[in-house]
Amino acid sequence: MATDTVEGMSPHLRGLTVTTVAAIGGLSAGVAASMVAAGPGDNLGLVVLAAAIIAQFPILRLIGVDVEDFSTKDYLYVAFMTFALWFVSWGILLTTTQI
Repeated sequence: MATDTVEGMSPHLRGLTVTTVAAIGGLSAGVAASMVAAGPGDNLGLVVLAAAIIAQFPILRLIGVDVEDFSTKDYLYVAFMTFALWFVSWGILLTTTQI
């Protein structure tokens, strides 16, 4: 049986939850950027990325992750994971979309 922290979520489950939400957020942002941005030069894709990063913290709070305990490293991790998956997914969608 895993030892639970005060919040009721083990550190391993907390890490899995944060990684999963960041991955889903990045993929969703890539798909959304593909739908709303005119192309790779359109800054609307970056706005979608920023909104996806910011929207994750209330979602994590609703799931039960204590985001008040996040350090700078945790915030950078969420931002990087979201960026990386947004970049890859939007890049794939940009190269496979037929005009």
